[in-house]
Amino acid sequence: MLTRGQKLELIALHEEKQRRKRENRLRDYKAYAKQVEFHAAGKTYRERLLMAANQVGKTWSAGFETSMHLTGRYPDWWPGRTFDKAVAGWAAGVTSEVTRDSVQRVLCGRINAIGTGAIPASAIKDKSMKRGVADAIDTLVIRWGGGGDVQASESLLGFKSYDQGRAKFQAETLDFVWLDEEPEEEIYTESLTRTNATGGIVLMTFTPLQGMTNTVKRFVLDKVPGTSVTSMTIEDAEHYTPEQRAAIIASYPAHEREARTKGIPTLGSGKIYPVTEESITVEPFEIPKHWAQICGIDFGWDHPSAAGRIAWDRDADVIYVTAVHRQREQTPLMFSATVKPWGEWLPWAWPHDGLQHDKGSGQALRDQYDAQGLKMLKDKATHPPVPNDKGELIEGSGGNGVEAGVQEILDRMLSGRFKVFKHLAPFFEEMRMYHRKDGKIVKLDDDVLSAVRYAYMMRRFASTKPLPSKPIVYRNRGPLA
Repeated sequence: MLTRGQKLELIALHEEKQRRKRENRLRDYKAYAKQVEFHAAGKTYRERLLMAANQVGKTWSAGFETSMHLTGRYPDWWPGRTFDKAVAGWAAGVTSEVTRDSVQRVLCGRINAIGTGAIPASAIKDKSMKRGVADAIDTLVIRWGGGGDVQASESLLGFKSYDQGRAKFQAETLDFVWLDEEPEEEIYTESLTRTNATGGIVLMTFTPLQGMTNTVKRFVLDKVPGTSVTSMTIEDAEHYTPEQRAAIIASYPAHEREARTKGIPTLGSGKIYPVTEESITVEPFEIPKHWAQICGIDFGWDHPSAAGRIAWDRDADVIYVTAVHRQREQTPLMFSATVKPWGEWLPWAWPHDGLQHDKGSGQALRDQYDAQGLKMLKDKATHPPVPNDKGELIEGSGGNGVEAGVQEILDRMLSGRFKVFKHLAPFFEEMRMYHRKDGKIVKLDDDVLSAVRYAYMMRRFASTKPLPSKPIVYRNRGPLA
């Protein structure tokens, strides 16, 4: 039986443990898979965008990354950019009030509990308040060096807001800038300029409610060198139950639903596949043995190489996309090793550039992949042949027009005859951005879509999985009479 004094001591120990936990949330930060992807991109790219749905943890993740850079305290699992010295940076939002209620709250905690945010309380050395905005912090002085009694140096963080105008984003030299919510193009340009001299980073976190602005276009269409975009939907937010997700999705007006739940900028009439993802999504299932299957490949290097596998239910005439793969800078050996487990018996459709010869080996691309064990079809991908004047069907006469394939797939989507396994994120990521400009298809970030289209075009060559061969068993019937 514990004495009263012992009970009080246990209570005090528990309260102290809880206080230390509240005041060092950075130590316990765990990122979701999409947040890890965003963090990891910082090791390679100076400019990053986490284009995400509402309330999925985009501000939270950027806040904890900012805290790491300011304090120099990186967890063992950290895959992203690191700084080996104290840093100077900015964190900014739309207005001073919004910055206070979002960015400042995530970093520091609420005003009556400073030190309970992403920045550990022990690391906050000093702060100055902003004039004219209640409870808004202007500048933080942060102890840098990993904690403990000995600190190597001090980092500085300034809080900014877009409504201050471009002039307030000039002159300073910084190691990083975090922009929470979408800025005007001139604000973004000035923020990037602040990091040029240091080779620093700019990270943005926002839901693209303004559509295809110049800021969004820089990342998702123009793909300016040095930029990276990570898309995060409500499905990637691991803190929601399926029931909660459904309720949140239903609460948004239809015209905002894709932006608020999937982080998709509005493309209007330019969208090539104007269907809801839910209408073509199915849970993965085992493919029946009598269904025909075929794969398609889109060759790449600077842009990713991609592959797609489809299954064809001939009885119902429904196409199912069952697997995809997308990877940049993959040799035929590396790429083939990844997709061969789909089935070495599968036929592979390929585009016309498969006839191009490699300058080093002098071997056509198609032949290089064939040599690695992929059963490449004899001819490039074309639509089904059309009869000539004599009624003959000559392979290749159907042409390989992109528009024809796109329209056929769209017709199937609209009629319920084209389905995609739910977990194939690369397919849906590309589908969200696939659009037209001036009536023409924009050929950017369509690697998986192209691979699937090649497979669809050549579905007439799809095969069923062969039955495993059985060894012949010879029975001893005894000596002949």
